[in-house]
Formats: sequence, structure tokens, C-alpha cells
Amino acid sequence: MRRTAGSAERIGAALLAAWASVAAARGAPRGGGADCTAGPPRAEILTGVGLRGELRLASGARAVLDSLRWPDAPEMVAAAQAWLDARRGSRLTLTPRGAPDRWGRERADIQRAEGDEDFAGGLIDEGLAFADANEIDSLCRPALRLVEAAARAKRLGLWRVALPDAGDGPALRALAGRFVVVEGLLRHVGERGARTYLDFGPRGADALTVTVSKRTWRMVRGRGLSAASLEGRPVRVRGVLEIWRGPTLEAGADAIEVLGEADRPEAGPETERGLRR
Repeated sequence: MRRTAGSAERIGAALLAAWASVAAARGAPRGGGADCTAGPPRAEILTGVGLRGELRLASGARAVLDSLRWPDAPEMVAAAQAWLDARRGSRLTLTPRGAPDRWGRERADIQRAEGDEDFAGGLIDEGLAFADANEIDSLCRPALRLVEAAARAKRLGLWRVALPDAGDGPALRALAGRFVVVEGLLRHVGERGARTYLDFGPRGADALTVTVSKRTWRMVRGRGLSAASLEGRPVRVRGVLEIWRGPTLEAGADAIEVLGEADRPEAGPETERGLRR
């Protein structure tokens, strides 16, 4: 999985180029609000790595990488931990995002001062983590999805095994309790008062159902998606898989991607060149 030093050092520049491509393709940045507001950057030194990617800093602060979801599979956890451990003692530039998380840790973008290596981009580029909004409404760094797509295309790390099909109930049940990325044909969208249900199988089938809160569905509709535009389309979703009557997960607005549309910027020549630099 090891990349060349030059590739790792230029991941920050690649992310910047990718973000410019996404902004041009999609219009105004969609991640945001107070949750994504960047604070003033400051210098730090990485002194330790805790559970699930918690970064311990010389100042006494604790931070987690924004727009990154730590893996669940033990072998991927070990590899991601080793990637961060190898950077202990590094001088960093930390840019906080929004408010701290529920454990009082700063959500932050973190670059290594030497070479501008981006920590979130580096982990995702190696296939060792997901690009995900976690507990906030929107993905603050949508360009990280382009980095994730490149790792998925190369079948690195988390992506060595094909994504589970949303219509394969038994395969999904084996992943209960884990964060998953799933693809499939969306069969039906049921809009109700409090929730909207995205069904990937016919009624009674052992297939994935995605639940979307009323507030989140408003955000989805605000981005131009609707029941009519989603039904019958190939869709990628992500979230923590649970088993109720069947496999289910609750999705945020940025966890629903229509394939063939959301992925178009990934094929842009400037984005591809940036990711390969």
C-alpha cells in the first residue's frame, strides 16, 4: 500500500485541484454552515495516536480528522493506526472545523508542515478510511470523495473486496454493526410524514432499506433529487448497517449518491491529473 514520498507530499495540492473541479462542476459549495466553518490555523506537533484515529497534540489538545470515517475492519484499523503512528513527532498545521465533537475533540483539517501532506487525504488515498460527514449534516470537504473514488478504482485497502449489493440481504446481514458503502438499483421511494424510505428491493424482499429523516430529505430535495428522479436509478449509499425487519441504515444528505451523476467530476481530466501527481 505504500506510496512514493512525492505522491504523498503532493496530496494536499491534489485535493485543492479536485475541490476546484468539484466547485466548477456543481456550483456553490454545498457542505457547510457552522459545522464546516474553518477556524484560524495553528502549529502543532503530533505526540500520539489514540483509538479510532484520535490525534494527541503537544499543546494538550485532542483532534480528529474532519470528513473522515475511521474503518471498522480490524486489519484496516491496524493499517490506518500504523499510517498515523509513522508521523508521530511531525510538525503540523491544524485548521479547526466547526464545534468540537461530543467528546470535546477538535474536528480539524491537518497537514504535515514538511511537504504539506494532508492527513485525511493520505489515509483515504491509501484506502484506509472513508470520506464521510459522520455526525454533521454535510461533508465539509467533498473533494475527498474524489480521492476515495480513485482508491476504490484501484481496489486499495477497504476497496479490495467488491461493494456489497443493496439487494443481497444475507451479505448485508453479515456486516451488521459496521459502517458500509453499498450500491444497488433503487426500486422505490416512500415519502412519509416523519421519514422517507428508500427501498432497494421489492416489497417483502431481503434487501436494504435506507431511512432518511424529514429534515435530511428536505436537504436532499434542495439539491435537486426527488422520489421521481431517484426511483429506478443506480445509487450508492453509506452508513452504519443495522438489522430490523431487514438490513437498514439511516443516511445523511451526503450519503446518497446517484451513480453516473455524482461521479462525473471524477472523470474530468484536470481532476484525474491532480490525483495522479
